[in-house]
Amino acid sequence: MKDQLVDLKINEKLVKLFNKLGIVRAIDLILHFPYRYTDETKVTQIKDIVIGEECLIEGEIVSSEVQYRPRKMLIVKIEDITGTITARFLHFYGSQVAQLSTGKRFRFLGEPKLGYTGLEMIHPKYHVANPQKELPSTLTPVYPTVAGLTQHSIRKALELAFQKTSLEDTIPHSILKELHLPTFYDAVKTLHSPPAQTSITALIDRTHLAWKRVIFDELLAQQISTRINYHQREQRKAPCLNGHQQRLNDFIDQLSFKLTSAQKRVFSEITSDLKRTYPMHRLLQGDVGSGKTIVATLSCLHTVYSGYQAALMAPTEILAEQHFIKIEKWLTPLGIRTQWLTGSMKKKEKEEAHQKIKNHEVDLVIGTHALIQSEVEFAQLGLAIIDEQHRFGVEQRLALRLQASQHNQLEPHLLMMTATPIPRTLSMSYFADLDVSTIDELPLGRQPIITKLIDGKRRDEVIQRIREVCLLGNQAYWVCPLIEESDTLQLETALDTFHYIQQYFPDLKVGLVHGKMDRQEKQTVMDAFYKNEIHILVATTVIEVGVDVPNATMIVIEHAERMGLAQLHQLRGRVGRGSEHSLCILLYHTPLSDLAKQRLKIIYETNDGFELARQDLTIRGPGELLGAKQSGVPGFKYASLDQHDDLLTAVQHTADKMINQFHHMALDHVVRWHGQLKDYLKA
Repeated sequence: MKDQLVDLKINEKLVKLFNKLGIVRAIDLILHFPYRYTDETKVTQIKDIVIGEECLIEGEIVSSEVQYRPRKMLIVKIEDITGTITARFLHFYGSQVAQLSTGKRFRFLGEPKLGYTGLEMIHPKYHVANPQKELPSTLTPVYPTVAGLTQHSIRKALELAFQKTSLEDTIPHSILKELHLPTFYDAVKTLHSPPAQTSITALIDRTHLAWKRVIFDELLAQQISTRINYHQREQRKAPCLNGHQQRLNDFIDQLSFKLTSAQKRVFSEITSDLKRTYPMHRLLQGDVGSGKTIVATLSCLHTVYSGYQAALMAPTEILAEQHFIKIEKWLTPLGIRTQWLTGSMKKKEKEEAHQKIKNHEVDLVIGTHALIQSEVEFAQLGLAIIDEQHRFGVEQRLALRLQASQHNQLEPHLLMMTATPIPRTLSMSYFADLDVSTIDELPLGRQPIITKLIDGKRRDEVIQRIREVCLLGNQAYWVCPLIEESDTLQLETALDTFHYIQQYFPDLKVGLVHGKMDRQEKQTVMDAFYKNEIHILVATTVIEVGVDVPNATMIVIEHAERMGLAQLHQLRGRVGRGSEHSLCILLYHTPLSDLAKQRLKIIYETNDGFELARQDLTIRGPGELLGAKQSGVPGFKYASLDQHDDLLTAVQHTADKMINQFHHMALDHVVRWHGQLKDYLKA
């Protein structure tokens, strides 16, 4: 892309510094807004100074001396007709001492404080008072910068950018009028050069109307991109999967449980998509334990009954294997051929699996990222399901789609699943190119999980409680964050805990699962736990998702203060999967940070994953919650979803209207903000 900063005649050294700030085009400069302002439009008399409120004063220097105690500093006393104030410079040059000499008249800008000798300013900005030079008529902007790039350089570059850049509106005037928004030029001009009477508070906290326009534009650029991607998908070709309703009904009728109304509704939404001739891109979200696996299984069955293959990809072997065991048990009696595929399989096993997949000798393949290796060739892939989709990168999600096109096949339908519910604001903005299905009720008979916060010093009491649970015939998890000693974190390890509990309860069977065990070792332990041959399972967070043992009614999470809300909620969801009351104990270790206290309070007060996700968004922001690298979605520079969610409905409406009626303006708007049309969630 042509570097437009060079076109502004900005020298190469400055261009490199601007690039460090993400500024590569002239419009990027225009969109680089001040983070604060100084008011140099009026001179405040010393008697009118307000402590702590930045101001500009003008006066004559009545004394100037270098003091050496308690430390070396330059002390300058300034006087106007109403009083005196001291300016202190802790770091200064010899030239400044000569410059700030007695009898000269200067203007000083700083924040007045009350010191030992009265009013003072520490390191104020200053310049010679020139009676002929008028005071500025606008507030002075202060910009985010990097070392070597001065405020003066930024302002000079901005002057050039304003002269050379088209700032015509990319939103129709009729829409701006309807929404009571200023023009783009007026908004950016106001933010870079606010008139003297402008409220600095409104500028800093971004409630000023000019900020509303900028934030609306930023949200709109992303919304247009995602909606265009959504419509472009309708031009691509996918197999029409009609399924076999009677055979599906027969399978549902023989299940040992009844589907919830939410599961039925969501499955109906999915099958409606599968019957279309363009690819489904649907996100299936549901709280921990809401029954997404059976919906995924039914979707696979619908695909297989349509003559196509299905694939289910999970981020970890332990989760993939849990899916495989459960789904194979359901589908093998129906004659459905399932295949396990993972990177840890022996070479010969993998080659045999690849051959079966290519020859359509298997109907459903379940595994890890091994499914998207180049040597895997599906005969007819109709549906790809990605579980815990946020754990996969963009390229990994895209790979299943590309595999089909590489072999001149129709593009498979795509179902992404997550047990981390997406807050409404995220769904409306980041996932606007997806259809979203939500399982919003838990299966019948599920009891709410009781959560308790307990100080780590009472660890032995908790271990004793676990014994009581196990002697009643139930089972328990003990989750530890690390498996090796760490000098920096000083956390108890899973290995230490395993040996400690073994010694504490020699009459109970204790198992251990952690990430460094091979697949077979892990599965052997998990099988034994599932069969109630192990009473207590000590584990790292590898059991965070997918593990489903109805007889487990207690979980202890060690060092809960170190974990995020989503992870704590996922771990808590390992219990409460049967009909008995379950208990989650969060062991915390003091001292607690304010953030840790906030997280523990939230997880203690609610079992609702959607409410937790909403609060998590407020605490962490969308970039961290989604994992910007995984999602491929850039964070907003100015918009904040929790503060500006009131704009989202208008943004959605405007995006659809512009795509349909003002398509060229819509594209120009995206280019202004992103440089090109973004393909956000490519897969």
